Amino acid sequence: MCLLLQYGFINTCLKSLVVEKYGEETWEKLRLQAGVQDSFLTFEVYKDEITMQLVDKACKILGVPADMVLREFGEYFFEFCKRSGYDHMLRTLGGNLYEFIENLDALHSYLSLSYQEMNAPSFRVEKNEDGSMHLHYYSDRRGLCHIVPGIIGAAALDFFNIELSMEIVNQTEEEERTGKKEHIVFLVTQNPVFSYKERNEFSSSPQYVADSDLEKSKNAVRDRGSSVCPVKKSHWKTIRGIITLGRGKLLRGFDPVYPKSLWIDTKTFCNGLPFHMVFDKELRVKQAGVSIQKIVPGLRTMGICLDHYFSIVHPEVPFTISSIQKFINSQFVFQTRREMMPESWKQRPMLELRGQMIWMESLQCMLYLCSPLLRTLHELEERQMHIADIAPHDVTRDLILLNQQRLAEMELSNQLERKKEELRILSKHLEEEKKKTEALLYAMLPQHVANQLKEGKRVEAGEFKECTILFSDVVTFTNICAQCEPIQIVLMLNSMYLRFDRLTTVHDVYKVETIGDAYMVVGGVPVPVSTHAERVANFALGMIIAAKDVQNPVSGNPIQIRVGIHTGPVLAGVVGEKMPRYCLFGDTVNIASRMESHGVPSKIHLSSSAYQCLKYKNFEMTERGEIEVKGKGKMHTYFLIRNKTATENEIMGRPMKDLDSGHESAQVKPATEEPRNRNIRSNFCTLL
Repeated sequence: MCLLLQYGFINTCLKSLVVEKYGEETWEKLRLQAGVQDSFLTFEVYKDEITMQLVDKACKILGVPADMVLREFGEYFFEFCKRSGYDHMLRTLGGNLYEFIENLDALHSYLSLSYQEMNAPSFRVEKNEDGSMHLHYYSDRRGLCHIVPGIIGAAALDFFNIELSMEIVNQTEEEERTGKKEHIVFLVTQNPVFSYKERNEFSSSPQYVADSDLEKSKNAVRDRGSSVCPVKKSHWKTIRGIITLGRGKLLRGFDPVYPKSLWIDTKTFCNGLPFHMVFDKELRVKQAGVSIQKIVPGLRTMGICLDHYFSIVHPEVPFTISSIQKFINSQFVFQTRREMMPESWKQRPMLELRGQMIWMESLQCMLYLCSPLLRTLHELEERQMHIADIAPHDVTRDLILLNQQRLAEMELSNQLERKKEELRILSKHLEEEKKKTEALLYAMLPQHVANQLKEGKRVEAGEFKECTILFSDVVTFTNICAQCEPIQIVLMLNSMYLRFDRLTTVHDVYKVETIGDAYMVVGGVPVPVSTHAERVANFALGMIIAAKDVQNPVSGNPIQIRVGIHTGPVLAGVVGEKMPRYCLFGDTVNIASRMESHGVPSKIHLSSSAYQCLKYKNFEMTERGEIEVKGKGKMHTYFLIRNKTATENEIMGRPMKDLDSGHESAQVKPATEEPRNRNIRSNFCTLL
């Protein structure tokens, strides 16, 4: 039943097993290591190496031996086949395990009508006197024999309520026409499974009670002698007893009646069975049907050797009586030899015959009852044959017509599956592009604001009672621009802004619109937090350190920046439709800007309100005193010097070495009251 190993069905089953039992992440890791695609088309032919790669990587990732993986896969494959619509087909193969296995090759032969590239294994089963069986497994694929116990064991338990013990007793490679074929012999031991309820029902069954009563009656007869007369059972009681004995089923056993002589003449037999052949141990043809004689004229000469005109396609065995007898229960497929066909046939595809071998012991001859192996009307036309060439009783006539429809449905299903896969890939790419678009949108607007705008909602303006705003600029930026090429200015600013942007993530502050050399961030907007001043202060300290790594293109020395910070209330909202922007309004923005413009190079200038927020937060600050601020008059200001408890590495968010283990670890920030999306970047409109 390893029936579809070349088709996507088997790989789809393997993916389903991994996802169902080990999760999507395990499958993703498995397929990436194996270097295979994520999905497989059911009717698409794939290389065997893909399946073998998946099995090999599964063993390594799961840490399980190959035989256990294959056995588990075999059990799951049986259930997967049932769920895929093969349940009834499998159940009807046989009434017991022996018949089930014996007809697996016939099932493969039927499926090959639709799955024309299928390379299925062969099975042969032998009964032993002790009730066990020897199962012979032949396959061109090495190393997959452990799937067989999984599949056969699952089928036996499901269909026949039998637990199996299967062990390999012999393993060889047999030289066949196509090369080496793996031959595995399993010893199959059956153990019926009875539930507690079934055991009770069995012990109290009518047959068991009847046997007990019968024994009592016999004892009573012995005690009373011959005075008790036997009671004659009626006809219906006898029938009822047979049915009871068979536990509800009429017994199968019967003795067939054969006529003293065969009541059919030779001519009628050859016309009634137009595709049949009889040959002896030396493969000499003794008899052939009329239709096969018409196609292969050489068969009209009795006594010719059959292997001169035909080759065996399936099973792949030598053309000898002993090989045929070994596979007597298999369906045999013969193919005409091109060199022995009439000239009119040599340009056509060769005819294949499929049928059953029957050994006639009394005549020491083999009867091959067969039919043309034709899958579609196109194949019939290619061989210039007609439906009329096939006997009316031969179901091949119906099979060709039904399979024509089946192949058309499969092709349609395959096209739909391809379109579905294309849509899945497009959907995946669309999702990736959507994430990129959203990331870009969230870099321009706060996430909650962007989401409301996407939904067509109006974003209401909001008042923030307290937040901390920072402005910075590059000292002598105008002079630098006058003496440098534009590209040098762009490279300098990009180098500086990349460092600052990383710090916004480290300290969880909100980046503001950059105009020229001006850079602005805010803490506590758009998500209010109580630690807004500490976050902005730590960010400012990081800016001073980061600026030392940015080179002035004129002097070659590190650039210098001025930083100003102020704390106060603001009003925030979305302005505009074509290019909507999240804007801040209020005097707090003006004062923060004045703190930067009245600042000192490489210093962090604080307003008195910002100083009050940081006064008891482990920051070292010095008083600057009163200064004249444009538009504000005299203001008392301060300088921020350092964070007393944080190191430079912590301020910069650099990986730190664990003193105990020596391993690098990222610095973890102190917990904040409210989490926010660190990837948000917004444009703020400042009202000056």
